[in-house]
Amino acid sequence: MKNYLILFSLLIGATVLAQAQPKSGHINLEELVNLMPARDSATVKFQKYVTEMQDMYDAIQTEYNTKANEYQQKNASWSAAILETKQRELVEMRQRLEQFGESAGQEMQSMQTVLFSPVYTEANEAIKKIAKELGLIYVFNSAGMPYIDEEQSINLLDKAKVALKIPAEKVAPTVIGQ
Repeated sequence: MKNYLILFSLLIGATVLAQAQPKSGHINLEELVNLMPARDSATVKFQKYVTEMQDMYDAIQTEYNTKANEYQQKNASWSAAILETKQRELVEMRQRLEQFGESAGQEMQSMQTVLFSPVYTEANEAIKKIAKELGLIYVFNSAGMPYIDEEQSINLLDKAKVALKIPAEKVAPTVIGQ
């Protein structure tokens, strides 16, 4: 009888310990975000913005190249005053082109943050809600994780797709490097 009590105590203890183990989940956040319609909209807006910036840069570059070519072709026939003016003009245009390139890069980074932050916020909020519903303590971003024990960690992607009203059959575009 004593052996049965010990065995029963061990089984109860093991059950309680197993239930007390932190439950975790995982999701590839980038894959989820790539499935979201809001990301598609943000991508279109960002690409339009990048194109506008590139067009402006190209226009300044073209103007600079035109003046540089004119300078190379005609500099021998110009007076010293015209030559000095044209050189100064080229230096100023080159500086303006470099400044535009720097500020455009910063603005594009800022615009990317403005456009994509709400998408990530929406994804994270859906993940939090699902994790709370499932009683999870941890949810890991599985992107780049070398190993996940699928039996002990719950993959939240399908549940997140439902929560975000993403069609079940939609798959994320393949990204090189993943």
